[in-house]
Amino acid sequence: MGILSLLILIPLIGSAVVSFVPTSPTRSKQLALLFTAAAFVVGVIAFLQFDPAGEQFQLIENYTWIPALGVSFALGVDGLGLVMIFLATLLTPLVILAGWNDVEDAAIQNGADESEGQVRGYFGLMLLMQAMTLTVFLALDVFLFYFIFEAVLIPVYFMIGRYGVGRRTYAAVKFLVYSLAGGLVMLAGLAVLWFASVQVTGEPNLYLPDLIDIDIDPTLQTWIFWAFFIAFAIKAPLWPLHTWLPDASGSATPGTAILLIGVLDKLGTFGMLRFCLPLFPEAAQSAAPVIVVLSLISIFYGGLLAIGQTDMKRMFGYVSLSHFGFIILGIFVFTTQAQVGSAFYMLGHGLSTALLFMVAGYMIARRHTSTISEYHGLSTPTPVLAGMMLFAGLTALALPGMSTFVSEFLVLLGTFVRNPWVGAIATLGIILAAVYILLFYQNTMTGKVTEKNKSLKDLNLRERVALAPIVVVVVVLGFYPAPVLDVLNPYVDDVMAQVGTTDPPPVVPLATEGAQP
Repeated sequence: MGILSLLILIPLIGSAVVSFVPTSPTRSKQLALLFTAAAFVVGVIAFLQFDPAGEQFQLIENYTWIPALGVSFALGVDGLGLVMIFLATLLTPLVILAGWNDVEDAAIQNGADESEGQVRGYFGLMLLMQAMTLTVFLALDVFLFYFIFEAVLIPVYFMIGRYGVGRRTYAAVKFLVYSLAGGLVMLAGLAVLWFASVQVTGEPNLYLPDLIDIDIDPTLQTWIFWAFFIAFAIKAPLWPLHTWLPDASGSATPGTAILLIGVLDKLGTFGMLRFCLPLFPEAAQSAAPVIVVLSLISIFYGGLLAIGQTDMKRMFGYVSLSHFGFIILGIFVFTTQAQVGSAFYMLGHGLSTALLFMVAGYMIARRHTSTISEYHGLSTPTPVLAGMMLFAGLTALALPGMSTFVSEFLVLLGTFVRNPWVGAIATLGIILAAVYILLFYQNTMTGKVTEKNKSLKDLNLRERVALAPIVVVVVVLGFYPAPVLDVLNPYVDDVMAQVGTTDPPPVVPLATEGAQP
């Protein structure tokens, strides 16, 4: 067994133990925290074993699965996958710690009684979701990727539908229907890709490193590209395939929303970089203008709707829609700076989303409502909570000194290099970010405290400990992003070479030797 298999196996075993071993709710939570902490340690070991200057895919494990179809259980990690593993393994234990009472709080909001079985089921599904998400980030076989990409819908469906609040059943079904529809389109593209690989190589083969160099007919390549891209655009999400997101974020518990938007939704943008670009380079370049326009619409549509929301969790869902617009824009302008920025943005957005939903979850746990108008003047009774919400909001609007600033700056810089007009339009989206974040903070944290909020308690030790590692990572990477950029730069160089694109030449030519300045 290699380290990548071990990384997947730890939360998978943890899910079975937490779900089926009868014990107290507190002990179930402690077991879940222990297994996710162990997965984080293994993830750090994998990070240390990875050589940024080495081969694109490393720590490879390849086991025969369905030889008749050329399908294998192949695992491997590249620079992007390594960063996503770090994000998933870091956030899951912190979400468990922050959402210690998520099930109990949801039961109060639903007017129902929680049971010991519900606690075990919720945290067992969370561990199962982590194991599946890690498998997708590590999969080197396209069929394995697709299989787990679809299977991970099952735990998320139950985490929203059974343990959520409000219109949870509607939100869960809508999420499932959208995702399954995209998955069916992707399955059709996968079947065509399989036949294309047989025609080119003479044998069935869905092993990603072998497929990158095969020559697929441009027309066929276009159809397969869109089949994959639609599935990824739904998951990301991208306008106009986004409508499941605000319902899911509004009905999910804060912990589920963090893992859904902060980690699972990255499978969409991850898939675009991992599969759409290297496997279908000509189609990707042809489709880029359309996708760039959709990305710009997502930036402004998400920002404008975030301003008008009355529910904080739905608001953060629209904020994420706007941020995903920046990520997808950076992928498809085909410059080194923008693609590195997009990959870095995937990490930064996950951390920012975690902070926003964690603090929102602490607020909801105290008042049992996510309606923004119910909160006012919280900086008086809960100054630490207000300070953390301000910090979380500043990460969302990409304040200099935070990791999101580095990524957003790189995306915009790379976009300006390729197309100054697109870069200028995208930059205006930053104004919307300042508006919706500062308005939200003003409406909830400043002013005269209302009578209902006067007796609220500030953050306790557990809640502060859950936030602290994310705050540290955000600040450290904001001032010193080199550890992540050193991993992502070689990865993006490989992707750019596989697509066959290069950065535009400088606008001002370099001075030749002996020429006057």
